Amino acid sequence: MNRQKAFATFSLLLFILLLFLLSIPQSALANDVAQLPTVAIPTVTSTPSGPMAIVVPGSETQINLRSGPGMFYDKVGVLLVGQKVPAKGKSPGGAWILVEYPGVQGGQAWVFANYVRIDPPRELPVVEIPPTPTPQVTNTIDPTLAAKFIVTVAPTRLPTYTPPPPLNIPTFQSQGSIAPAGIPMGLIILGCAALGVFFGLISFVRSR
Repeated sequence: MNRQKAFATFSLLLFILLLFLLSIPQSALANDVAQLPTVAIPTVTSTPSGPMAIVVPGSETQINLRSGPGMFYDKVGVLLVGQKVPAKGKSPGGAWILVEYPGVQGGQAWVFANYVRIDPPRELPVVEIPPTPTPQVTNTIDPTLAAKFIVTVAPTRLPTYTPPPPLNIPTFQSQGSIAPAGIPMGLIILGCAALGVFFGLISFVRSR
């Protein structure tokens, strides 16, 4: 009975010791791996992103990207409001901004400067403008078709001018003197003046 108890006790101690020995190498190996790496750890460094062109809110929900700084260049893509892309330069007048746009030839495109803002604000370098695209179809005018829209007005002769009839201006005949025939007008005037003086003297005498 005592041997069985001793054997059980010994077995229990041996089992505990085995568990302790198994736990020691694992923790030591974990510490060794954490402290002494076997491979080189790359150093994480940050690279400056540079100025970014951010699409500002406006009347449109998206803006066009073109192959050159002008409306006559081909449309190559779009940007949404709030989207930002790296800004690389500007046109000589500053009206267009050159931005990175993967997926197109050269990986760059142009956007109208009024639709974006540069963050952080800085002066962008002036870049060389790409050549003007050649139109695929040359516009020609069909002279036969154009002649249909040309209206030629035939000259018309004006009517012959007919002068109006002469105006008939009435003339008035003089009625002559109202004085009796044979008596000069001057004599009548003198007589009236004499009568006026005469009656004036009479009035003056009576008043005294």
